[in-house]
Amino acid sequence: MARRPLPRILSSGSAQIARSREIARTAADSATDVLHPLITVSRGLRKLAATARARWAATPKERRGPTLLLVAACVLVVALMPYGPLLALVTLMGAAAWKGRERPVVKTGPDDAEVARLKGLYEALVPYFSVSDDPAPLFAHGGDWSGAFTEYAFDEDGRLTRLRIAYPPYFTDGEPAARARIEQLLHAKSGRGREYRFDWDEEGNRLVLSVLPALPTTIAAQRFVTVPGETVLGFTDADAVQRTVPVVAADGTEDAPAVVWRTGPRSTEPHLLVVGQPGSGTTSLLRSIALQALPHGDVLIVDGGGTGEYACLTGRDGVLAVECGLSGSLTSLEWAAHETERRLIAANRARQAGHPAPEDTRRPLWILVDRPSVLGHLAAADGRPDPQELLEVPLRHGRAAQVTVVVAEQFDSADTLSEAVRSHTRARIVLGPAAPEEIAAVLGSEPHTTPTPQVPAGRGYARLGTGPVLRLQVPATPDPYDDGTSEAHRQAVLDLLPERRTETTVAIKTVAVAAPEPAPAPRAEPDPGPAPLHAPVPAEG
Repeated sequence: MARRPLPRILSSGSAQIARSREIARTAADSATDVLHPLITVSRGLRKLAATARARWAATPKERRGPTLLLVAACVLVVALMPYGPLLALVTLMGAAAWKGRERPVVKTGPDDAEVARLKGLYEALVPYFSVSDDPAPLFAHGGDWSGAFTEYAFDEDGRLTRLRIAYPPYFTDGEPAARARIEQLLHAKSGRGREYRFDWDEEGNRLVLSVLPALPTTIAAQRFVTVPGETVLGFTDADAVQRTVPVVAADGTEDAPAVVWRTGPRSTEPHLLVVGQPGSGTTSLLRSIALQALPHGDVLIVDGGGTGEYACLTGRDGVLAVECGLSGSLTSLEWAAHETERRLIAANRARQAGHPAPEDTRRPLWILVDRPSVLGHLAAADGRPDPQELLEVPLRHGRAAQVTVVVAEQFDSADTLSEAVRSHTRARIVLGPAAPEEIAAVLGSEPHTTPTPQVPAGRGYARLGTGPVLRLQVPATPDPYDDGTSEAHRQAVLDLLPERRTETTVAIKTVAVAAPEPAPAPRAEPDPGPAPLHAPVPAEG
């Protein structure tokens, strides 16, 4: 049976329908362009009417009469004004056009690039957060990443700034090695060159990764608002400490979160150890501590490096000596040991007699030693005792005698520190770039952030006793006699320096050879026990 051809109208209908649709679409687009102002004004009038209706519904009934009277009076005034109705119409149209304008679309989810980054990160975590016999794995190759990543945020460049990860309960989050592998992976996949913080919630099986902003470097040396016995070591994150101090920065006055170190008889961390790389800011920190200690105490400085970084403090009121040579350093430290013993004996006599401690035993004495390893090497070559041996008495009994010891050393010579220095310096600071293992060796615990390879001078970590590891930025306290120092920082340090003494000699060396008078033996302090911040070092018995 021969197939009959379709009618012409049916065979060519599809082409005509497609052409008609294209013409209609073009006409609609043209009409939309032409009528776009009218559409915008109509949308605005509709929104204004809805707003007026909502306001009228929210108005109490007893106030609707006065409101209508006020509106009618306004309409009458506008109607009687010259060109009033025209101005009112123009104002209404302008308000409607502004109200009905098209607003940018609000982003409600990640784009394609961000989804690809999250998928890649999810796949990289699968070998660490999954086991073969898990019937319903949260992490599986080709699985859904939205169930594991419950919260995420990106910056303008499409890099992660915050990520909340839900991991299975069988993951060994209590083992430092397992946690370190996850942190290293997230650091590498999220982008290097930034500092990340990892907050582990072992109870809820959650891990929060967040990018930390850089600590400000605009805070210079100044007179901080503290009480005697408190020293501002630097500044940290706002959520890491509960105390802020007012400071003057480059952009004005602000309240900055400060790391405050408390010394004195009731301090649990009476002495400080600072370790850093060359040029990391250890000397600047010691200068800052000296400037804060001088208004309330006396300072003895031993510069083992002999670079003259403390020349600005020579001859100032309250500065007992600034020693750079081996002989002067040994003599000054020997005097400091005898002075500690003298204070203990005088305080013991006063307590036995029922009197308060003498005034000269209550004035704080600060011993700042920069790079003692250099002096130790020179002393060994000359057959003389190591200067660190003379620090044992101030370190052991300094808290009761109002004597505070601060030691600064570099990483390459940290192994030459004596056992007394390691055991009695319970406040620790690490400055400059360092590996997590090096930071943990000094502080006794690894930081919760990822150290960056390039950091400004004075940037590092601090830990006071058994407290948490805090990020730290030391206030800029450069040598005012250095030609490379900016004028603002030079003037800031010079303003804090005390007046120079009129005497040309200091009697510290004559006191150093005088032994204390015979007196009842001072009460020995209880043994502080093993050093909690340096596990490889045995405790002193």
